Amino acid sequence: MPYLSIRGVDHYYEWISTAENPPSGHKPVMVFLHGWAGSARYWETTARALVDHFDCLLYDLRGFGRSLLPKPVPSEVAAIGYELETYADDLALLADALGIQTFSLNAHSTGASIATFFLNRHAARVDRAILTCSGIFEYDKKTFEAFYKFGKYVVEFRPPWLLKIPLADRMFMSRFLSRPISGEARRAFLEDYIMADYDAALGTIYTAVSKKAVDVMPQEFAQLAMPTLLISGQYDKIIPVDMGDRASTLSHHIQHVVMANTGHFPMLEDVPTYLNHLRTFLSLPSPSSR
Repeated sequence: MPYLSIRGVDHYYEWISTAENPPSGHKPVMVFLHGWAGSARYWETTARALVDHFDCLLYDLRGFGRSLLPKPVPSEVAAIGYELETYADDLALLADALGIQTFSLNAHSTGASIATFFLNRHAARVDRAILTCSGIFEYDKKTFEAFYKFGKYVVEFRPPWLLKIPLADRMFMSRFLSRPISGEARRAFLEDYIMADYDAALGTIYTAVSKKAVDVMPQEFAQLAMPTLLISGQYDKIIPVDMGDRASTLSHHIQHVVMANTGHFPMLEDVPTYLNHLRTFLSLPSPSSR
């Protein structure tokens, strides 16, 4: 499995491509960012559907999936912290190491917040962006404090034996979904959740849902200067549609679509519709017309 060391952490990455040695130079590159406590695994279906048009780069964010922090965590790694901007900087360094100058970006949930920072900090490197299940929170101190308390419990209670309990993956994913997804995908989500580094998982909870994020993210969305497709799930309980609505009004570069009868993972809950939205936005031919 390929890894690159980025700021003291071995980052897992993989190419999904028809080229023998991507990036091929003959196709544009699309980079995928996953969300909290996940990994690049859940992007594979989307990437494979786009492989005729893009060299697709998937990687696991620092502290998640297969990009686990070294133990004990060196002081220089701990000093990086877990602000979303630091993860955007990780992506810039990874792209540099792989020799990727410009690319399209497809990101989900917390990964979409990271992507929004990247789009503004490194605007010249991205031609188009898809932000899936993203938006702007409204600050409520009591609600946020309750979320932190619950989030800490969720991060602390991750025994490996959960994987042995029948239907544990179904129960774990029930809050995130409006439509069923495959058992293989559900189990992968549960595995990634259990595997995630404690400090990274807790740290990103505090930075992604915070007073600072509420204050800063509207400014970040307002600065977006490239074509951006924002996709919301109609019944998403994590980032409801109205949060996407608020974000989309801040820049005329943002096109907002709502996928009916989907939750927090529309790319897996309704694959054909999700891909149709991407093909329209990216001006790609439909499979039947090739």
